[in-house]
Amino acid sequence: MTATPAQPYSPSAPRAHRPRRRLPRTPAPLRDTLTLIGLPLLAALTLPAAFAGGGTRRWFGGRAESQRAEAQAAKDAAAAAFYELDTAQRDLRISIETISAVDDSPAARRAVADFDALGRRIDEVSHRYIDAVDAHDLDRDDLEASAASRARSELTAAKEELGRVKQELDRFADGLGPLLGKAETQLARLAPAVERARQALLAASGALDSSRSSGLTADDLAARLAALSPELTKLNQGAGRHGVPDTLERAERVTREAEAIRVEAERLPERAAEIDHRLVSLRTRAQALTTRSEQVEPLLSELRRRFTAACWQDLQHVPDIAAENVRQAETKLAEAHTARAAQRWPDATALLSTVRTLLNTTDEAVSAAGDRLHRLNAVQKDPQQEIERTRFALRDAQRLAMSGRNTPDPRHARPLDEAVSRLDRAIAGLEGRHPDYWHFLTETEAIRQTAAGVVGRIREERGAGH
Repeated sequence: MTATPAQPYSPSAPRAHRPRRRLPRTPAPLRDTLTLIGLPLLAALTLPAAFAGGGTRRWFGGRAESQRAEAQAAKDAAAAAFYELDTAQRDLRISIETISAVDDSPAARRAVADFDALGRRIDEVSHRYIDAVDAHDLDRDDLEASAASRARSELTAAKEELGRVKQELDRFADGLGPLLGKAETQLARLAPAVERARQALLAASGALDSSRSSGLTADDLAARLAALSPELTKLNQGAGRHGVPDTLERAERVTREAEAIRVEAERLPERAAEIDHRLVSLRTRAQALTTRSEQVEPLLSELRRRFTAACWQDLQHVPDIAAENVRQAETKLAEAHTARAAQRWPDATALLSTVRTLLNTTDEAVSAAGDRLHRLNAVQKDPQQEIERTRFALRDAQRLAMSGRNTPDPRHARPLDEAVSRLDRAIAGLEGRHPDYWHFLTETEAIRQTAAGVVGRIREERGAGH
């Protein structure tokens, strides 16, 4: 609001703010007479005037003064409404500035535009109020009753219009609740978030210095920490320059990154020791696998001598694969050792993971040859144990399929019946001169998996039914 009305007159107002009225000048002969008569007569002459109203205004009748009093009351009420509206607008402007500083959403921009429109409406009614005040001098001695009545009417209309706009402002303020709450929450988070970022950077720097003091360079961590320096500069410049949302996001991002650097720096000595341990352990394992892979060829020789080709064909390349994998593992181990010496921790870790994968693959291949021979020996000696194991799995599935039913569900019975036929054919395959024991073992394993699948479906369906 741009204009301020004239202060309404009030008998209780401080002397400096009361309108100063000019008293009629006393004629010179009367002054001389009063001087001769003395102070007692002066007091006697002035007391009645004081008790009559404390002033020298001429009175023109009760109706005019009644209209003047009503106009003055209307003027006071309008002034009160004006100040109430002005105060509400000032308070709401603070809320709008808070929202616009934090929130750039369409809803926030709409709120700012609506407040500007309300401000223009407030300026209009305020100017009309001020014009009404300026148009009427209620302290005039010759104020007529009609002028006082007109002043009262215009000032009352101005007060009512100010009140209506105040109601509009109040309704608008009530609708700002969610936006203002969100903005205040973000502002409340701002200072703690920036301080957390600063403390996180300080802690990361301290952890990095500690690691370096133990002989570790930590160049990658130092580079990551240095990259955060421009972000810290922007945080120090404040939200007034970069905005509250961007500053909050920046503070949280800096905190996360600095915390990650701190954790890695603190763990760096432990990580170095862990890599050293893995280098020794994997080198020992590679040497052991070299020895074990040399034993695969004798195992394959026995498999070729005692069993049909189908029982060992998929294993005949295991010695070559094992030797190649061990060779690659040893090469990667040497590269990992070089990376460790250069303190390239991510490279060393990745190379050691590759070595571990190569050795695991080799271990599985070498173990497969020995496991194949063991299983073939067992089934050649007594195939009945494998047969009974498979039959038990089939009978268990059949009992579950018949539980609570007179006839099994075809969806369950069909795969079980087929599995029984497959078992019979697998058993029949053992009757030749050179039986394929490996086919028999893989077939019985597949039959047991079929039975387990049927059992799982039955339980799932019954569980869903309950």
